[in-house]
Amino acid sequence: MRRLLLAALVFTLSSSIADAQQRRPPKLEPLPEPPPPPPMAIEEPAVRIPVQEADRVEELREGGRVVMLKVTPPHGKPYYLVDTTGNGNWMRRDSLDDGVRVPMWPIHTFD
Repeated sequence: MRRLLLAALVFTLSSSIADAQQRRPPKLEPLPEPPPPPPMAIEEPAVRIPVQEADRVEELREGGRVVMLKVTPPHGKPYYLVDTTGNGNWMRRDSLDDGVRVPMWPIHTFD
């Protein structure tokens, strides 16, 4: 009985799939062209974070280009502004220590 019921179910599903594949969709119309993007009339201003006048700023240049700034406030810890990619996006780092520790123990000594 179960086999007969399963066979009928498979036959019904396969015939409905075949019917769906043979039917053509109604006439479809092409989509209209999207509107052009708005003109970039106003350029956004660059964000600039001013350094306080009392802060001491030291530059590190590489190839004539500033790649790192060390800012030392009069009453606080120094922090670093680093341009890692070279495209002007400065990232603040409170320390230049990246946390990587290279193991340095002797493997063998020659006497």
